[in-house]
Amino acid sequence: MNRLIPDVFRNPAIRVSMIAIFTFGFAGATTTPYRTIVGIVELGLSNGLYSALIFAAAAVNVIVSILLGNLADRLGEYRTMMLVAAVFGVIGYGAVYFFPTQEIFVLSALLLLPIYGCLNSLLFANVRAAARHMAPGDVATVNSGVRAMISLSWVLVPGLTGILLSSSQSMLPAYLFACISCVICLGLVAFWLPRQSGTDSAATHHLSYLAALGQVLSPRIFSRVMAVALISSTLHISDAILPLIATGAAHGTVADIGILVGIIALLEVIFIIVWSRMLRLIGQLAALAAGTLIYAVYLLLLAFASEPWHLYVLTLISGIGAASLISVPITYLQDLIADRPGLGSALISVNIFLSAGVSALLFAGGTAITTYSGTAVVGAFSGLAGAAWLLFLDRRHA
Repeated sequence: MNRLIPDVFRNPAIRVSMIAIFTFGFAGATTTPYRTIVGIVELGLSNGLYSALIFAAAAVNVIVSILLGNLADRLGEYRTMMLVAAVFGVIGYGAVYFFPTQEIFVLSALLLLPIYGCLNSLLFANVRAAARHMAPGDVATVNSGVRAMISLSWVLVPGLTGILLSSSQSMLPAYLFACISCVICLGLVAFWLPRQSGTDSAATHHLSYLAALGQVLSPRIFSRVMAVALISSTLHISDAILPLIATGAAHGTVADIGILVGIIALLEVIFIIVWSRMLRLIGQLAALAAGTLIYAVYLLLLAFASEPWHLYVLTLISGIGAASLISVPITYLQDLIADRPGLGSALISVNIFLSAGVSALLFAGGTAITTYSGTAVVGAFSGLAGAAWLLFLDRRHA
C-alpha cells in the first residue's frame, strides 16, 4: 500500500480526478437529501410527477452515459466530454437557484443534471485510462481511492448544509452550493487535468452508437450487470428502510438518521481502503461475495432492531459491507469492456439505474406483503441471490 500511494498522488491525471470527483460528490451531497423538499414542498410538484421525473432522469443518465462514453472512446480522450458535463452541472444547479419555477426544476432534473451525472463515469474512465499500465491490483486500489472521495463528501456535507440552512425559509441555497461546486470542478478539469493526445483505442475501435448499446446489452455483459445490480440493490433498500425503521420500530428520532448516515459514510471511507488491500489477496469475486454476505447479515439484523443503540452498533457491519459493494463493482464492471474505458465505465451508470429499479420493485413488493423490517429481509436475500448468480456466471474464475 505504501508503494501505491505515492503513485496515485504523483500521477496528475489521477490526483486531479480524485479532487474533481470529490466536488462531484459534494454537489450531490448538498442537494440530494433536500431535493424532495425543493421540488414538492417549495415548488409544488405532485408526488406522482416527482416520482416519474426521477425515474425518467435516471433513464436519461444511462443513455447519455453510454453515448458520451462511446464518443470519448472514439476521441481517445475524456477531458472534452468532462468539460461538457461539468458545464451542464453549472447551468442545471444554477438555473434552479436563480429561476426557481416548476418548469425550470423539471428541465434541470430531466435533462441538464442527468447529463452532468455522466461526469461520474467519465471521471472513472479517465482514471482507468491513466492507470492502464498499472497492475490489475493497483487499478482496483486506485478505483477504490477515487470512489472513497465520493463517500468522503457525504460524511459532513448533508449535515452542514442542513445546519447552515436551518434558519432559512428555503432550501434553494443548497443548489447554489452545488453550482459553486460544479464551477470548481469545471476549473479543475479545464486548467489542472492534463491534456490527452489520444489513446490506442481511438485508432482501433470505432463502434457506432447502436453497436455500443448492443455490446452493453449482449448476454455476456448484461447478465453480469444484472447480477451486480441485484447486489447493489441492497444499498438502495437500506437507504429506504433505515430511516423508516429508525423512526419506527427502533423508536429513534430524525436526528438519529443524520448521525447514522454520517457515521456509515465515514466508515465507508475507512473500509474502502481496507477492501482495496484485500483485493490483492482474495480477488474481485471473493471480495464482492464477502461484502454481499456481510451486508446481508446487516440487513437481517436491521430487521430485528428495536432500540436506537441497535442501529448505532449495526453501523460497523453496514460500513464494512457497503464499502465493498460501492467500490469493488466499479473495477469489475470496467473489466467487462476493458478495451473501451468510456463504455466500460458507462456500465457504472447502468448498474446504478438497474439497481435502483430492482430496489424499487423489492420495496414495493416487500412493504405490500410485510413490514419495513420484513422488507429488509427481502433485500438481504435479493443480494445473496445476486452474489450466487455472479459466482455461477464466473464460476471458472471463482
